[in-house]
Amino acid sequence: MREQRFWKRVKGAVTLMTMVTAGAIQPAHADDFTDLLELLKAKGSLTRTEYNGLLAKHMRHVREADAGAPRPRVAALRGRHGAVAGMASAPDVIALAQAQQAASSAARSAREARQAALSARSDVASDSVVRVLKYTPGKGVTVQAGEIGINVSGFVNGFYTFNSPDGGLPVAGGLSTGSSGFDSSSVRNGLLPAGLILKLTTHQEGLDLAAVFGMYPGINNADVGAFNANSGGSPVGLGTSGLDFRQVYMTVGNDRIGTFKAGRDLALFGSDAILDDATLLSVGSTGSNANPANTSLGRIGYGYVYADWIPQISYASPKMGGVQVSVGVMTPLDEVNYAGKGLSAVSDQHSSPMVQGKVTYDYAGHGLTGRIWASFLVQHQQHLTGAGIAADAKRSVMAEAGEVGAKLDYGPAEGVVYYYRASGLGTTGLFFDGVDAAGRKRDSEGYYVQGSYKVLPRLKLVGSYGVSNLYQAPGEDNAMLVRRNESEVGAAFYNLTDWISLVAEYAHSRSISHGPNRNGDNTVSGGAVLFF
Repeated sequence: MREQRFWKRVKGAVTLMTMVTAGAIQPAHADDFTDLLELLKAKGSLTRTEYNGLLAKHMRHVREADAGAPRPRVAALRGRHGAVAGMASAPDVIALAQAQQAASSAARSAREARQAALSARSDVASDSVVRVLKYTPGKGVTVQAGEIGINVSGFVNGFYTFNSPDGGLPVAGGLSTGSSGFDSSSVRNGLLPAGLILKLTTHQEGLDLAAVFGMYPGINNADVGAFNANSGGSPVGLGTSGLDFRQVYMTVGNDRIGTFKAGRDLALFGSDAILDDATLLSVGSTGSNANPANTSLGRIGYGYVYADWIPQISYASPKMGGVQVSVGVMTPLDEVNYAGKGLSAVSDQHSSPMVQGKVTYDYAGHGLTGRIWASFLVQHQQHLTGAGIAADAKRSVMAEAGEVGAKLDYGPAEGVVYYYRASGLGTTGLFFDGVDAAGRKRDSEGYYVQGSYKVLPRLKLVGSYGVSNLYQAPGEDNAMLVRRNESEVGAAFYNLTDWISLVAEYAHSRSISHGPNRNGDNTVSGGAVLFF
């Protein structure tokens, strides 16, 4: 049987060489034949000795052909056990035939593998398959369940914070803790609490749809007051932390018509100011460090008014040349007597919504990226009550505010500049001390400047300075009322991994009244923030 198989292979080889000689099969080019031999060796069809021998003979034949040598011709078979005459021996011819068969088999296997891969890819893309999309650090984990994308992202932080007062006298509406007279230590959240954000997305009838649920727990005990989970904490045994459910909203739209939003989310006015604030990832000014709330103040009230998370129906246009326009109607908020002592009027009646709008311009080119923005806020405050307002006066005011800002990045450097001015808006929070006890609007303004530089690929240094001013109303004379809150902050951020950053920070804060009272404090913080 072995002898019969041998002569069958010889007969096939002779036929193949005859076809080569007749021109039906063109000899392979050197590179092609070399690639073929490499493939057969890799597949185990040729031993190293066979590979080296065939390659050497083939290269010799190529050199002879280039020199004008005649092509080998097959003469005949010499007897039953004879060899093939000519330049190629019977074993060479047999090996060549085997190589051709192996190449054909390999090509067929490749086609079958390609078809299997396409089939598998089609199966994976099926709506019945649940798969995890490629992970991007800081963007959360996304699971694609048919037509629905499910993204879970979030962050956790914790800081040791030591606050030391400079001393001084209390300032009504002031933010510094300098007049407390006591040092304080705490392990607390920074300006951000922790966060767990669930986002569901899909595409239906040409529209992109999304639903977002944002849950923001703190790590310190909650003591819910006027500011809910953001009220001062309660550092006593058996306490529990608070949950700030800030975000519950849906969006509908696409790149052609823009996006409509309905639900609770960050407002437009002041949003870029806080999102670009470096203390968002650290502590900044503490507010109350002895009984920490869900968050610190960061630079809130020391350069901008807190944007807040407000129920709204808003619209954002498509971007055209980097320009986008947004506008929204929102739940109106009360005027608040934050300073206490009856210094400011309050309100709780609203027949019309708050209206906010914003224009942004995003730029990228020549190594520079940045954003310029401007926004406004308008709200009619009705039924104001205060010590200087008659019960039947039905006093009302129109609160108004505007802001401009810019953020620029160039290589390792980044800069932010921001300014706001308002009437009836107040300071620190929306409508905090915006109207005096007689129902007259107080003007306010503020700004901050911030610069950062990556001194190393993982190490960034940041410095900022900010001021919030509150002016007295015409005819008002109240020496206790805050005139200015200001602070300087310096921080270092080190990216330990894609997820976690280590933070060290120093902040100096001051509060100054319209009279002689003033105080200040110093805060040193160290900790870490993790995003996933």
